[in-house]
Amino acid sequence: MDCTPSPRAAEITEAVRSFIREEIAPVECELHRRQGERRRTGDGADPWQIPEEVRDLQRKARSQGLWNLFLPAGHEGVYAERFGTRGGTGLTNVDYAPIAEATGWSFLAPYVFNCNAPDSGNAEVLLRYGSQEQKDRWLDPLLDGRIRSAFAMTEPDVASSDATNMRLTAVLEGDEVVIDGRKWWTTGVGNEDCEIFVVMGLTAPDAQEHAQHSMVLVPRNTPGVRVERMLDTMGFFDEPFGHGEVSFTDVRVPASNIIAGPGRAFEIAQGRLGPGRVHHAMRMIGLAERALRLACERGLARTAFGKPLADLGGNRERIAEARIAIDSTRLLILNAAWKLDTVGARGALAEVSAIKVAAPNIAQRVIDFAIQIHGGGGLSSDFPLAGAWTAARAVRLADGPDEVHKSVIARLELGKYGTSR
Repeated sequence: MDCTPSPRAAEITEAVRSFIREEIAPVECELHRRQGERRRTGDGADPWQIPEEVRDLQRKARSQGLWNLFLPAGHEGVYAERFGTRGGTGLTNVDYAPIAEATGWSFLAPYVFNCNAPDSGNAEVLLRYGSQEQKDRWLDPLLDGRIRSAFAMTEPDVASSDATNMRLTAVLEGDEVVIDGRKWWTTGVGNEDCEIFVVMGLTAPDAQEHAQHSMVLVPRNTPGVRVERMLDTMGFFDEPFGHGEVSFTDVRVPASNIIAGPGRAFEIAQGRLGPGRVHHAMRMIGLAERALRLACERGLARTAFGKPLADLGGNRERIAEARIAIDSTRLLILNAAWKLDTVGARGALAEVSAIKVAAPNIAQRVIDFAIQIHGGGGLSSDFPLAGAWTAARAVRLADGPDEVHKSVIARLELGKYGTSR
């Protein structure tokens, strides 16, 4: 395994870290303070409006070529040149991994660099599977930052951990697709710039199990599309981005809005999720690093019973365990990134499943320790830890529950001995 980043990737990573430290961190701290104040006082400000300071940061990042850095090597075509990526070409998974870790330090950074979920994943879907018409209409403005997107897969009335359960219908009628059903945890619908949904729907219920569903592009303003409510995650609404419950009632779009053709949703999802899980996992490492730093700073700055908190109650051992866990998980993720680069998504299935389990669990554990050492303050909005813990907990479900990924790992491991099921 060779996880050495290219010189270009190392240079971009350092530029990203510097930008986060010098440009994003001061703005994020102020926005965090204002958000907490708004929650306390109910000042009436629209929480779903993108602050102008964030748009200014996006313009600065783009002017420095720190834009669309997720674009994969070999698939970027002219897009990296047209839409601001420094160097004009895409990055390998190994090269992008430390950049993703750096952005995980900040809640705003992925959005500022136009590398946030679900937009990066939706852009990759269009890049890999979209028609030229779909790319011209939706991919170009997405990479340009003029619009945002949402991904609609999970449904409230079925066990969505099994994607074959999805029951929203996307039925071909002549030259149209007719969509009926309900989705929830549709990421990105709260963003005021969200204009397009990627929707997974049941097209051919009698086909082979993994050829029944399709991915369809549905403009948000299509008649019959309704955002029923925004969903909170343990009290956090993740404004100004958010997750929502969306109903589709006799929604009609052209058949040409089907991505790659009917029945290919599972193929597209697998192609989308491999690199995306590297992005999520490395951002979890960045989040864990931030939590550990906050824990260490707090442990050295506060005293109790005549000693620094770091010297009480086994906290030194917990700090050591956190460092070991973070570094071990980082190597696990880099190994998965390297396998994705060298043998592809199918050959890296076990490794990708492993990082999906390991990274958010480790992050959650480290953040929990940081909350504990902060005492009551760690539970409040005075610090970013409560939001960080919630984010890590949510990721354990967002790309499929831990149990599904462990099942995949076990199946592949037992398959080495001739019995996988």
